[in-house]
This record gives sequence, structure tokens and C-alpha cells, in this order.
Amino acid sequence: MADAITTEIIRHGLLAAAEEIARNLCRTAYNTVVYEIHDYGIGLHDVNGDVVADAPGIAVFTRGNDAGIKHSMEFLGRDAMEPGDVFLINYPYWSSAHTLDPLVFAPIHVDDELIGFASCRVHITDLHQKDPGYVLDSTDRSQEGLVLPASKLYRRGVKNDDVFNIIRFNSRMPKNTIGDIQAQVSACVTGVRRTQELAGKYGVDVLTESMATINEHGETLARLALQKLPKGTWTAIDFVDDDGINKDELVKMQCTVTITDEEMVVDWTGSAENVEGPINLPLGQTEAVSSLIFKSLTTPDSPVVAGNFAPMRVVTVPGSVMHAVPPMPTFTLWTGLLAGEVILKALAQGMPELVSASSGGDVCSMMGLGTNPRTGEPWQEATNEAVGFGGTATHDGEDGIMHLSEPGCRNNPVEVLEAKSSMIIDNYGYRPDTGGAGKFRGGVGVRRSYRFTAPAIGICLVYKTKTAPWSIAGGEEGSPNQIVVNPGTVDEVVQGGSYNTLGAGEVLVNATGGGGGYGNAFDRDPRAVARDVRNGFVSVESARKNYGVVVTDDFSVDAAATKSLRAA
Repeated sequence: MADAITTEIIRHGLLAAAEEIARNLCRTAYNTVVYEIHDYGIGLHDVNGDVVADAPGIAVFTRGNDAGIKHSMEFLGRDAMEPGDVFLINYPYWSSAHTLDPLVFAPIHVDDELIGFASCRVHITDLHQKDPGYVLDSTDRSQEGLVLPASKLYRRGVKNDDVFNIIRFNSRMPKNTIGDIQAQVSACVTGVRRTQELAGKYGVDVLTESMATINEHGETLARLALQKLPKGTWTAIDFVDDDGINKDELVKMQCTVTITDEEMVVDWTGSAENVEGPINLPLGQTEAVSSLIFKSLTTPDSPVVAGNFAPMRVVTVPGSVMHAVPPMPTFTLWTGLLAGEVILKALAQGMPELVSASSGGDVCSMMGLGTNPRTGEPWQEATNEAVGFGGTATHDGEDGIMHLSEPGCRNNPVEVLEAKSSMIIDNYGYRPDTGGAGKFRGGVGVRRSYRFTAPAIGICLVYKTKTAPWSIAGGEEGSPNQIVVNPGTVDEVVQGGSYNTLGAGEVLVNATGGGGGYGNAFDRDPRAVARDVRNGFVSVESARKNYGVVVTDDFSVDAAATKSLRAA
């Protein structure tokens, strides 16, 4: 029988093990996307595949790991999962991500009894998808690379060279790809060992009972929080720029949220169907991004456990952009990064004091690849860019911070990008006046300029450039994201998601959006506006035009002129 104190000790032991998995992964991974950006999802799970501890990375990965493990058990059967086995699954409709986000997991046994799983998902460099780096215009899953449906990388602790050779001969960058997968294996083995040590110390029965209690407690916390939320039904619509094929057609995401004392229902009925390009989401990722918003409302201060999501239900239409079915393409998963704020947009109608206005609304990733003239070796590097967050009922939005879909992630430092590629960062800083004006303004976005010193490809993953970040309670919209190629020249192109072939000397600018404002901008404290001008977030012209505040050369407020301007 597990008492409360022992259960709490075991809970922290599992959390410590998950953090050790993450540290092990970052020390051994080959790809800067993993060890610099923290593009990973790590979990320890009970015997049913339900997560009981995780290490923060990409928030929508961890619940997707649950789905991948459960589909694998359905596909293979539990008896196929033996001590020392390590599995890889990247079949999108089961693994809850695209083919380059493989889930590696290992069953945890004690005396041949299956008691749980350790999981690790990362973004790897290449599995022979039709285009190097990233696929933006596939129309069928078969164009998106090698698929392995719950295949054994290790059998009872012995490396399965057949599978590794298949991977090696189906990758343009086999050294990095195999290296990252082996880092995942090492991470999972760490999780297996640490969980077995807990079982050895406290006993299998106490450990498994504690896992169950952890999830039961997580559910209790979520249900108590749910009862305190406003009740009702609200609907919102927002858009992905395009599907990668039909560049002039917005793709609709529609979400209806219903909250009762018993559950929160996130219904994606009404979202676009029969979407041709690769922005369709596996169901597991739609459930994961919906879970992220639900947790932020109910249990934001406690670690993720599967029980947190028991009072939430997701409704989708198979064949829609929110529920891909074979052979729908799923490679460009940006719909899942934008969808969370559609839920918030619906909730803002019923609880505007509890949610923020829209952020810049995108992860704004830039991936470069080519041959490094200094080494003659191929290179591939990427970074995600920060956006401005939306204003709230009590404070301004944060300036230049990672998007809410990636709360555990970082961007790639300038020094790393320049050392490992043929890119030079010409400038990097905030974008003034991009945050929506309001009593509480939206945060501003950032601007990073890449100059290529040798021919290369610049892949831009930015899918909210055609619609502005929404505001709340009379605030102003934020400025949207944009990609600019060769700015200020006759060859200038302004665009969004794109696959660009660039020559030496050409420049690509990733300019991210600002958050929406909250409340009437003329209700903002003039001293706060002057402070924003002094700090470079708001220009003198914007202060006058959008806030009715006259800021002097010494960054003080001209009170008389401001009163007159606001009155007018």
C-alpha cells in the first residue's frame, strides 16, 4: 500500500528521471534543433501508456507520445514488448507527428513484468522525404519519407541492424540521423533504469499504485479547476495562410468550446476538409494542442500527467484538416501550432479576463541547408523565432518570447548558427510598433536577418502572415509575421511559408508578429507609453497616433498636449 508521503517521493523520483532523460538526450544528440532548441518530447508512462512524468520541451509532443505508445500496443500486442526492447514509430496517423518526428520508446519491465514505458521524440534531419530539410507541398503521405510502424531498434538489448541499415540507406544525412536516433535510445534506456531503481527501492506494487494515484490526483485537480471556470459555448474561426499547394486560399480552423461542470469539449467541426497540402494534423496532435490550452486554464502550476486531461473531450471530423486519415499528407504540421489560439479566441468571448489576446501567432521557423564552403560538408540548421504575446486584463504581453505551443523551447544562438553554416546574422532585435495598442499593449515581435555567404536553401515555416493577431475588449490587432527576401532591393519579395533557393550574398529576413492589445489604447497610462518609447517598443509617431500621447525628446509626457490630443 502506497501512503501519501511515499507516493510524493516516487512522483518526484519520476520527474527527476524525466529531467535526466532530457539531459542525457541533449548531451548525445547530433542536431542543434535538439540540444539547443529543445525540440523534444520526453515522458515516463504507466503500463497503459498514460504519462506520469515529463520534461518540458515541445508541449504538444508529450501527449502525442501517449497516443503513439497506445497505437503500438494495439498494433503489436503487449506480449511483443519484451525486456530490453526499444521501438521506433513514425507513422503519422499513429505517432501524432510527421515522419521526421519519430517516437522512440522502451517498455519498462521488472522480473519480466511490464510496468510502464519511457519515451523520447525529437526532430531528426532526414528520412528520404521528397525534399531536403522540410516538405511544404506534398499531396500524399508517400512523398513524406520512410515510415516505420512500431519497429524494433533493439530486441532484448541487442541492436537490430536490419532496421538501422534501412534508416541509414534512406537518409541524405545518415550520420546525424542515426546519431540522433541513438541519442533517443540512450535517453529511453536511462528512463527504464531509473524507473526500475524506484521499483527496486519501493516495490513494484507500490510504484504502480503510486503511478495510478498520481494520475487520479491530476484528474481531481483538473475537475476542481473546471468547476470554477465560466460555463457556456463559444465559437471562433481563424486561418492558416495556405496549404502549401493552393497558395491563394486561406485554410479555415473552426473551434467550438463548451464548458460544463463535468467537462470541456473542444469541437473542431467546421474546419476545412479535403485539404490538398501537408498541413493536415494527425488526431493525436489535435488532441495534444487542445490539451495544452486546457491545462493552461486548469492546472498550469503542476507537472503534466494524463489525469489532467480526463475532463476534456476533443471532437473532430475524419478527413478534415484537424483529423488526417491515410493517405492525407501531414508533413507541415503548422496547423497544430496555430490551433491553440483559435481555442483561446473562442474562450475570450466568455472569459476575456482569464485569457490573453493572440500572440504573433506562429513559431516562425527558418531552416537553412547547403554545403559549407569552409569544410566542404553538408549543413542543415534551423531556429524558431520569438513572437510578441497578447495583452491581458492585467498586464502587457511579453516582448519577443517563444510561442505558446513551445513553452519549453529556446531559439538557436547566433554563434551556433554562424559556426555551423554558411549564414551570417546581419542584425537581430525587436520590431517596434508590432504589438497591438491597448490599455495593455501586445508584446512586440523580433527581426532576424540572415545573409548567405554561399548558395543555399532557406526554408521558411511561417503560416500566419495574411491575417492579423486578434485583440480583446477594444484593443488593436498586432502586426502579422512576414518573410522578406532581399529587402530594399529590386528583387525584394515579401511572403510567408516558402522554399527559397538563394545565392551567395542574398539576404532573408524573418520578421515575427506582435501580440494583440487588450482594452482601449486611450485608457493606457501615458507614462507607460513614454516608457515604451524610451525602450524602443513604440515609436513617437505611434504613441501619438495610436495612444494619443505626446512624448517629448527627453521621453517625458507632454501632459497638456496629450490631454488635448486625447480629447480630440
